Amino acid sequence: MHEPTTDGTVVRRTGGLTPRQARRVRAITAGVAMLAVGVGMVLQLSRQPSLVTLGLYGAALTISGTAIMLSRIGRTRVAMAVLAAAVVLVVAVDPLLR
Repeated sequence: MHEPTTDGTVVRRTGGLTPRQARRVRAITAGVAMLAVGVGMVLQLSRQPSLVTLGLYGAALTISGTAIMLSRIGRTRVAMAVLAAAVVLVVAVDPLLR
């Protein structure tokens, strides 16, 4: 695929995603993670209602939303790092709370 630049030269793209596609993919990934965290929160609260569980999953939902916003403004790598941190937070801390 060839892309013209502003000075008229042509640059060959070697695959990969365009920045717009990368933002969209990472925002969708964060949205799916947010949905999974929400479902996990509902399941945990139905089994064992706890304010600590609500706080943990609420923090993970907030972090996932932050990842979506970071993706929208073009900070896709930071967004994925933030999203990974949210998933690790829930997976690591949730068993300790039981």
